[in-house]
Amino acid sequence: MAGRHSPAGRITRGTTGTNRLRRVDRWIARHPALLRAEDPLVVDLGYGASGVTALELHARLARARPDVEVLGLEIDPARVTRATTQLAAVRAGSTTFAPDARVSYALGGFEVPVPAARRPAVIRAMNVLRQYDESEVAGAWRTMASRLAPGGVLVEGTCDEIGRITTWVAVDGDAAPRSLSISLRLAGLERPSIAAERLPKALIHRNVPGERVHAFLAALDAEWERASAVSPFGPVHRWQTALEALQSAGWPLRARSRWRLGELTVPWDAVAPP
Repeated sequence: MAGRHSPAGRITRGTTGTNRLRRVDRWIARHPALLRAEDPLVVDLGYGASGVTALELHARLARARPDVEVLGLEIDPARVTRATTQLAAVRAGSTTFAPDARVSYALGGFEVPVPAARRPAVIRAMNVLRQYDESEVAGAWRTMASRLAPGGVLVEGTCDEIGRITTWVAVDGDAAPRSLSISLRLAGLERPSIAAERLPKALIHRNVPGERVHAFLAALDAEWERASAVSPFGPVHRWQTALEALQSAGWPLRARSRWRLGELTVPWDAVAPP
């Protein structure tokens, strides 16, 4: 239990923004790990200075899985206290969140302590590893992934302060990364490679010539530029045109139905470091 051992990890800056994680949340809401889970427990690991992200996560996932339960974990006791106070206001009906939202908060880190030996279907760890060294990523993935239920998924990534640029890696229960997703606000987008600034820690230092992720982002930029001819039809049409060309060029894009959201997903081996 969280109170019996020191939480694994280090206290991060704790930046929290309302609605910041909407892009990754809506991806989780459609993931089989949540929809097929026998016990739909989801962990919001490292929620930061405010507990709002766990409440938002629950509200979004409950539309797809009404029995979902969200546990927010932080290694800073003061943040747990603050989030618990916020939850009391929710229970009193003085916020926009459902008073009976199945949300709770506890002390914990990468070891992901949960009561009654439960195993989460999903662990969302956003903007946590960004402040660690790249050499520490694999170990953190292993520790978190070992807590997942069979068929569960660890979602680890980064976003900008207002959630217009978001990237994440899906990691399975064996701590193997399976895919990289990028989600962007298309209105006003100059070039998709702006996502390089917010790549997950495992990739952010790899955006250099000779690396797969660099080649992928360069190809994406090139197709976005070529698709400028269809700009009068709107940024979504331009994005879809660019992705169609990228796919035709041999890049193994997944989840075509989500392209209209400004999102793309590729298998991890398409961008993985050599």
